[in-house]
Amino acid sequence: MLGEHRYEIEVEWQGDRGTGTSGYRDYGRQHVVRAADKLHEITGSSDRAFHGDRERWNPEELLLAALGQCHMLSYLHVATNHGILVRGYTDRPVGLMREDGRGGGAFVEAVLRPRVVVADASMLGLARTIHGEAAEKCFIAASVAFPVLHEPVVTVSQR
Repeated sequence: MLGEHRYEIEVEWQGDRGTGTSGYRDYGRQHVVRAADKLHEITGSSDRAFHGDRERWNPEELLLAALGQCHMLSYLHVATNHGILVRGYTDRPVGLMREDGRGGGAFVEAVLRPRVVVADASMLGLARTIHGEAAEKCFIAASVAFPVLHEPVVTVSQR
């Protein structure tokens, strides 16, 4: 049976400087993201280009992080199913967002660049190939309206 999963979070704006949103530059973009039963909140803001606080996470970074995390978790699952022993996994995803000139915009692509370390050379080919299967299983990538590309590199562990 297929399941349905519901997620709920809380977002609290913290940027009232005493005059609310009286002008575009008169309020801060600081906010906090919380979820029930989570020990830590995420402090967020808008991107610095949009008058945000560069020391806080912005929504665009969080979307990119969600894509990278989802692919990694899907990949590890698929690797396990195929008997591939993964010893390390890192990613440095990059996203491109384009403004539309009307005050909005959209992501036009994200490129995930996973670096996977496997236990031995016999696993290299399959370890590269299963990125496609992992991409098909990623709920987040399946939910966005822009291409999510992959540039994986797979190496053999030195230990």
